[in-house]
Amino acid sequence: MTIAYVTTNEAQPAQVTYVTRNESQPAQVTYVTAGPAPLPPQATYVQVRTRRPTKQNAHTATSGILLFAYGGMDMAQGLGWNISTDLPTTSEMQYSWFIGVIIGAFVAGLSITHIPKWVFYTLGGLMQLIDGIIFVSTSEYTSLLAARYVGGIGIGLLTVTFIIHNSEITMKNSRGLWCGLEQYSLALGIAIQVILDTQMDTSSGVGINCAHGIFGIVFSLVATAFVVVSIESPIFYLRKNNEEQALTQLKMLYAHSGNAEIYNEALDEAKRYVATAASQSTGAQLAASVMPFVKMLFSRCLVPLTFSLPLSYSMITSTVVAELALNWPIIVWGLLRWFGTFFSMALLDTVGRKFVSLLGLLCMAGLMLGMAGIYSDTTRLISTYYMSQVSRLSMAFQFFAGLYISCTPTYLGEAFPLKVKYFLIGLIVCLEQVIHIIVIETCPMNVNVFYQYFLAVGIILVVCLIIFAVLMPETRGLSLRQATERFNRVHDVMAH
Repeated sequence: MTIAYVTTNEAQPAQVTYVTRNESQPAQVTYVTAGPAPLPPQATYVQVRTRRPTKQNAHTATSGILLFAYGGMDMAQGLGWNISTDLPTTSEMQYSWFIGVIIGAFVAGLSITHIPKWVFYTLGGLMQLIDGIIFVSTSEYTSLLAARYVGGIGIGLLTVTFIIHNSEITMKNSRGLWCGLEQYSLALGIAIQVILDTQMDTSSGVGINCAHGIFGIVFSLVATAFVVVSIESPIFYLRKNNEEQALTQLKMLYAHSGNAEIYNEALDEAKRYVATAASQSTGAQLAASVMPFVKMLFSRCLVPLTFSLPLSYSMITSTVVAELALNWPIIVWGLLRWFGTFFSMALLDTVGRKFVSLLGLLCMAGLMLGMAGIYSDTTRLISTYYMSQVSRLSMAFQFFAGLYISCTPTYLGEAFPLKVKYFLIGLIVCLEQVIHIIVIETCPMNVNVFYQYFLAVGIILVVCLIIFAVLMPETRGLSLRQATERFNRVHDVMAH
C-alpha cells in the first residue's frame, strides 16, 4: 500500500489520498507539496550611483584645477606661445619646464607611499608660487629659466599625486570625471596663455611675463588654501593598518549619503584592494604590470603629440599666411582643446573611456594626415586657400585631442597593482616629458619639417588606434581592484 500526502502552503485542511494496490509490499509514504515554494531570504545590495561632489572632492579638485592651469600656461610658453614676450626662444628655455616635471614626478613616484598627499600639494603650490613671483619680479634670462625649472618640479610632484589621489577618493561611477580634471586644467592654462600672448595690449605698461606671473601667484595662493581642507586617501591609512582613520575619511567622502552601510561597503572594497596587493610580492606585481605598462605607454605618451612646437608653429604660420591675423582663429584654437576635455569628462563615466578615446584618436589621425597631405606640396605654403584649410583643420584637431587626453589620467590611476602603482605612474609621466623634449630638439621651428612631422605623427596615431582598440580595456563603473584585473588581460576589444 502506498500512502500519498498532498499538502499546500496555504492555511487549509490537509488532504490525504489513499491508493490501495493488490501487491504485498512495504508501505511507502510520499509527501507532495503543492503551491509556491518558500521565498529565500532577501539580500540587500548597496550601490552608490550619485555623481554629486562632496566638499572634500571639490576642495581637491579646486586645488588641482588652479595649479595645473598655471602649469598649462608654463607648458604653452615653452611650446611656441611666447611670441609677444621678451623671453628668449632658446632650446633650454623651451625644454627646461619639462625637465623640471621629470624631476618632480620621479621624486613623487618614489616617496608618495610614505608621505601624506597634502605635503606634495603644498610643495607643488609653493614651487608654483616661486615661479610666479620670479616672473613678476625680473626679466633676466637666467632667473626666468630657473623659474621654469622650479615650476616644472612643482607640476611633476602634483601630477603623480593628483592622479593617484583622485583615483582613490572618488566613487567608481565618477572616477573619470575627477581624474580627467588634470588634463582639463592643463588645457585651460594653455588657452589662457595662448590668448594672453596674442591678444594682450603690451602698451598698458604690464608686460605679458608679468601678467603670466600674476596668474601664477593668485592661482597658487588660492589652491594652497584649499589644500588645508582636503582629506587623505583611505587607502593610505589602510596600508598603515589604521582602519579607524580610513573609515573616518570615507564617512567624510560619503557624507551626503548618510547611510552607514555605504561607508562599510566602501571600506570593505578598499580593504580587499589593499589585501590583494599585500598577498603578492613586489616582484610578482612588477611582472603583472608589464602588459598594463605597455598599454599606458601607447596611451599616455600620445599626449605630447597633441600639443607640440610644430603644431603651434603650424597654426601661427597658417593663420598669418591666410591673412586671418592673430585674432579669432588663435582664440578658438586655444579654447577648443579645453572644450574637448569638458565634453570628454561628461562622457567618461557614461559612454565609457574606451569609446571616447577611440573616437578622439580616429579623428586626430584623419585630421593629422589631412594636414600632412596639404604640406606635401611646398607651393601650398604661400596659398591663402590651403593655409586657411590648415588653420581650420588645426582647430578641429585640438577639439578631438581634448576628447582623447582626458581619458589618460583615468586609465593611469586604474592600470597598475597597488604596490608598484606609484612608481610606474611617475615613470610614465617622465617618459611623456621625454617625448616633449625629443620633439623640441628634433623639430626646429621651420616650415620645411611640417610635412615629415605631420605624416609621421599621423601614421603613429593610426597604429596606436589599432593597438588601442585591441588592447585597452573598458573600465567604466569598476572598482580599482576590478579595473586593475581588466588591465592584466592581454587583449580586450569591448568598446563600451
